[in-house]
Amino acid sequence: MFSTVLVANRGEIACRVLRTLGELGTRSVAVYSDADRNARHVGLADVAVRIGPPAPTHSYLNIAALIAAARATGAEAIHPGYGFLSENADFARACAAAGIVFIGPGIEALAVMGDKIRAKAHVTRANVPVVPGTADPGLTDAELVAAADRIGYPLLIKPSAGGGGKGMIVVERPGDLPDSVRAARRVATGAFGDDTLLLERYLPSARHLEVQVLADTHDGVLHLGERECSLQRRHQKVIEEAPSPLLDGAARQRLGALACDVARSVGYVGAGTVEFVVSNDAPENFFFMEMNTRLQVEHPVTELVTGLDLVEWQLRIAAGQPLTLEQGDIRITGHAIEARVYAEDPARGFLPSTGRILLLDEPAGDGIRVDSALAPGLSISADYDPLLSKVIAWAPDRAQALSRLDAALAATTVLGVHTNIEFLRQVITDPAVRAGQLDTSLLERLLPGLQFRAPDAAVVTAAVLWGRDGDVGRGAWRRDGWRLGDDQPTRYALVAGTDPSVQVTVGGTADAATVLIGDADPLPASLVRLGADTASLELDGIVHTFRIVAADGTTWIGQNGWSVGLRLRGRADRLAEELAAITRPAGTANPEIRSPMPGTVVAVSVATGDRVTTGQTLVRVEAMKMEHQLTATANGIVTITIRPADLVSLDQVVATITPHPQEEKPA
Repeated sequence: MFSTVLVANRGEIACRVLRTLGELGTRSVAVYSDADRNARHVGLADVAVRIGPPAPTHSYLNIAALIAAARATGAEAIHPGYGFLSENADFARACAAAGIVFIGPGIEALAVMGDKIRAKAHVTRANVPVVPGTADPGLTDAELVAAADRIGYPLLIKPSAGGGGKGMIVVERPGDLPDSVRAARRVATGAFGDDTLLLERYLPSARHLEVQVLADTHDGVLHLGERECSLQRRHQKVIEEAPSPLLDGAARQRLGALACDVARSVGYVGAGTVEFVVSNDAPENFFFMEMNTRLQVEHPVTELVTGLDLVEWQLRIAAGQPLTLEQGDIRITGHAIEARVYAEDPARGFLPSTGRILLLDEPAGDGIRVDSALAPGLSISADYDPLLSKVIAWAPDRAQALSRLDAALAATTVLGVHTNIEFLRQVITDPAVRAGQLDTSLLERLLPGLQFRAPDAAVVTAAVLWGRDGDVGRGAWRRDGWRLGDDQPTRYALVAGTDPSVQVTVGGTADAATVLIGDADPLPASLVRLGADTASLELDGIVHTFRIVAADGTTWIGQNGWSVGLRLRGRADRLAEELAAITRPAGTANPEIRSPMPGTVVAVSVATGDRVTTGQTLVRVEAMKMEHQLTATANGIVTITIRPADLVSLDQVVATITPHPQEEKPA
């Protein structure tokens, strides 16, 4: 085995690899950008090396910096994790040239299977069925548009390099294709350093199945069963499980054997995943999509049902050791399900969320595993993928695994940034999901019917009483000064994000208060337990317990996986509302286009003075490796206040629209 291994990644996957290195007694080296100086993976490693500024192209995608870090620390091998350079043949070549072992497949397998276009062509020659689409590398935008007519709509644009759903766009109409191709190229360049694209026929009611394989340098190849990855949003996996509820024993064996054939065809070495698409109507017909030549985000579910440590096997195989297992030794025991916790706000269209982790509770217990990079005080920036952690549950059967996962998510608290935990809980308790009736478009169909919790009477009452009478009971939260006679109720206006303020009137003491929410009837309330970060509130005879913390003018409060940030509506908010009322007639659209999240301007589609129409794309902002369009709210003449490559903050004005002169109405 190796004596020193460098982990060329960050976040939860870096922490995951470092854990196995520690268990094996192998000296570990972490790398970090300036944004990750205080990240959890840095503290877990024996040695940590700075490799550059926050931008991935100058740090985690910087091959020269990574090789230099390995040489400086005496690392014999580099584990690439997933994403970044994990499927980059140039990186593997650079490792080989430096005498460093790349913990992954050989260069030829990377070149073939790490490129989705070459992979499809390769397996087609091996008589493996593939999804119809383009198979030529280096197609220009015009050539892709021409090929689309042959493939037919709807179709899917995919970056040829990398994975994780980044840059993948479904196109329903020919008119949307040119802009979508340009957007996919930008995302692919930023995420993988390669803007090569391919097109595939989109199968709207299909299931996404993948098979985990292991292959050594002694001609040993075996599979570890399949994973069901059909629960996706915007082609990004959200919930994964093993085994799939779709397959029976015979179909499972055929799919596993086909995956091993694909691996053998390229002389694959290490851990890899062969991905297939299959129709619910014909589950016996499998179509090859791609092979991921790396560890997958969802590998923990396979580890839990097989009892194997895939990272350990990656290390052993890379060190030249043979597999000590035969296919008959692999036993699938029970059921495992994984949920990905993202820094995003489902109630606002899943916009990325940034901030600082103020309070963290992560679950534990029988059958529960958490792969996480989170720690109190950690800053979540817009520079990287929004994945925060993975919560995984194992149980003897699928129904119990789903129940355990739901309870684990309810016990998860992340205050300081918005997360998708409430969304995850709704997904895994949906009747179709519980019944195993899955397909890749199910989540998009469920979304319109989901209701996300808004701050209710218990939430705002707990926040006010905790802020008024707890340790933070000072400044804007304090009660009015001393006066002759009885205490008078205090009125607060609380705002959640950009939502209208909620009026809360509180009288009495913490243990005997009267609360009015807006114009509702008064309710009796009392704090039955008050701590530095906990508040138990009895409201109208019902006890509610919250986790709660305050920082930078915002009080974050959470319960059962849900959380919200509340702040007092101050003078600046009132002035802004009054100014807007003066400058904008009632019933008209807001002329200011604001960025709904912090990020980087990647494209500006119009210039100051251009005439624009409602819904027209003005600016594209990238945050956490996802691109978001900011569109015109009205017809008019636009004024642009930013340029490409500018960094924008939350709620920053990027454009303003004034009415066309001929459309102005006299006062």
